[in-house]
Amino acid sequence: MKELNIETIKAFKELLGTSAKRIVIVPHVNPDGDAVGSALGMARVLKNAGHWVNVLSVNDYPGFYRWMTGHNEVSYYSKSSKKAAQLLDESDLLVCLDFNHLSRTGDMKSLIENYTKPSILIDHHPYPQDFPSVLISHPECSSTAELVFHVLTAAGFKEHVDKEAAEALFCGIMTDTGSFDYNVSDPQTFQTVGELLKYGIDQEYIHSQVFDNYSADRMRLLGYCLNECMEVFPEYHAAVMFLSKETQKKFNFVRGDSEGFVNYPLSIKGIHFSTLFTEKDDMVKASFRSKGEFAVNEFAAKNFNGGGHCNAAGGEVFASLSDTLDKYRELLPDYQAELIRTKSE
Repeated sequence: MKELNIETIKAFKELLGTSAKRIVIVPHVNPDGDAVGSALGMARVLKNAGHWVNVLSVNDYPGFYRWMTGHNEVSYYSKSSKKAAQLLDESDLLVCLDFNHLSRTGDMKSLIENYTKPSILIDHHPYPQDFPSVLISHPECSSTAELVFHVLTAAGFKEHVDKEAAEALFCGIMTDTGSFDYNVSDPQTFQTVGELLKYGIDQEYIHSQVFDNYSADRMRLLGYCLNECMEVFPEYHAAVMFLSKETQKKFNFVRGDSEGFVNYPLSIKGIHFSTLFTEKDDMVKASFRSKGEFAVNEFAAKNFNGGGHCNAAGGEVFASLSDTLDKYRELLPDYQAELIRTKSE
């Protein structure tokens, strides 16, 4: 990871000041492990330092993240927009985590746009929108959780990191790297993990909390999707999975059940581009993963109103699932040459 800018860290410290501040931390809509881990980890550290901190999420997150310290104190815009507005109005500082554009705050976008007090954005997605007072963007970093740890350390808050904060930050790094399978080419990531382990965290426990807490319905859904809802295109080194609303209903789908599904086709020999389309009430959610050099963030931005990282991206389509699948199939020939020459490890 590139070195943190000294002036930026100085500005970060000045915004936090020497006296207690009322701070609101906001992760992106539909928060994943990195968003939740970053938010709860940073909140814990700043609370330990004497600040009043509230994590404000646009909506809820999967149950397998509800073991981290502070999860039961999170406020949700989806449950009370009035309380969300009050928290922001009464705060001194807004900290945005793990998103690069205000559109990633969903229904809470207007509240964030109209926030007039100082704000900080800490993120590792490319092409960040320049809306905060202080922008800390490092796309080369494995995760926002890792970046948060570096920022807090550089700003003099390391003494306030404890086991509970380390657990949350470790979870963020672990989930955003696919259990250290991708986005971990920088040795510093493992050095960071080593630092977090020094706080006495149990990495096996954390992994089990996230990945060994699935329902029987979720496991049956995965088997059904692999057998009935996956198409493989060997000539393009690509595969797609799709989840219709009918299938979701059949297996009592709840948020988080399909997390990780998009990675499974990458285990097929010769496949290094995987897609998952999930049908919603008014749109289709898209998830993209790749191995090697095929930039799914560019593919998502150009074709599916999305973005993200080179090997992990998302998007959305305001069309039917059938039309979305047709569009995907029609696009593959345009990317055949690029997919063929992509080098995957």
